[in-house]
Amino acid sequence: MTDPISFSSSSPRFALPLLFSGQSQKEITVNEAVLTADILMHMAVEAVVASPPTAPSNGQCWLIASGATGSFAGHTDTIAAWSEGGWRFIAPREGMRAYDLSATAQRLYAGGSWRLTTAPAAPSGGSVIDSQARTAITAMIAAMRNAGLLS
Repeated sequence: MTDPISFSSSSPRFALPLLFSGQSQKEITVNEAVLTADILMHMAVEAVVASPPTAPSNGQCWLIASGATGSFAGHTDTIAAWSEGGWRFIAPREGMRAYDLSATAQRLYAGGSWRLTTAPAAPSGGSVIDSQARTAITAMIAAMRNAGLLS
């Protein structure tokens, strides 16, 4: 006797719901997957907050800070997105990036938390000044900022 083929009910990375053959109300599953993909695609968050905003708009997202309260309690470091159906919480994956609108900077999820990706300080001081090295380092920092790698 052969084993029946088994299928996962969700995608492995972000748990997007998958359809089953003969499934009724497929539009619900498809809409959930599209909504989650919309949240994650080119992700931008309003800010890092510990409590839910009072009047969110559809599609707005936040990163949840430690000490979260209200409906954010127990969701530290997750992505909270507001939709017509209420709050949706998405667990980040190592290496994810999000643009933080309030900080006007990129955030990187690494080591279990979100952190700002900030530029190193421009060279200054020292007993020996190498103007060519300073110019090169300053140009590299500017290029990384322009590429969105540093804030």
